Amino acid sequence: MKQLEERIAVITGAGSGIGRELAVACAERGMKLVLADVDVDGLWATKDLIPSTVSVRTRQCDVSSLEAVQDLANFAFGELGNVHLLFNNAGVAALGPVWSATPEDWKWVLSVNLLGVAYGIQSFVPRMIAAGQDGHIVNTSSGAGLTAVAGSGVYCASKHAVVALSECLLKDLENAGSKLKVNVLCPSLVKTAIVDSDRHRPTHLASANPNSAAFDRRVRAGMEASNVSAADVARITMQAICDDDFYILPHPAVRLRVEERLRDIIGDH
Repeated sequence: MKQLEERIAVITGAGSGIGRELAVACAERGMKLVLADVDVDGLWATKDLIPSTVSVRTRQCDVSSLEAVQDLANFAFGELGNVHLLFNNAGVAALGPVWSATPEDWKWVLSVNLLGVAYGIQSFVPRMIAAGQDGHIVNTSSGAGLTAVAGSGVYCASKHAVVALSECLLKDLENAGSKLKVNVLCPSLVKTAIVDSDRHRPTHLASANPNSAAFDRRVRAGMEASNVSAADVARITMQAICDDDFYILPHPAVRLRVEERLRDIIGDH
């Protein structure tokens, strides 16, 4: 997909971080935007970064709700007629050893990180297929979706599932003879607001891992030290869409960890 001008992009988690930078990158390429997030103030802050000449619509949306994502799809297709780039990007994080993770940790993280992507696929992709045009579904996983990280068992489980879901979606689309393509974005530590995602955690799921503090400090330090920015991730992602690269790994170190993991799986046999 080389020609992006006047195409329509829908981006969840657009109120901050990578989602915000994807919005800016799409705007720079002349796309029309539908931006969604639970954080309305964040959405407005993102919109303020977009030139007034660019068509931007914003929508509050909790991707853990199928009905909310369906409403987002109805809005996007109703307002603009089609969607060419769907960024299932919204995500949250919970940290701490797996054995002390709470049921609420699992429910919250899986409902946003995994079901949010599944609901995006269910709500948008059939209409995108029916339109018969070129397009991409870009699912945000993580380097933690290809490797294992101590203190991130719940998060890693959700992001590994997004990688598998994306791989299956690609095969399903190929089997259906669709023009649509898939990309799975797997960044490592980037300075974003995901480390403070608890600010949007529902009160009925508030019970969190009591042993998260040390891991939280480590993640924050890693984000501060990262030499890859959210803008870098967005730029690399847009290039990968044009090049039709399925796996998007903005951090070279992730490739090394994946190689190590695959060597452990394959062994010397």
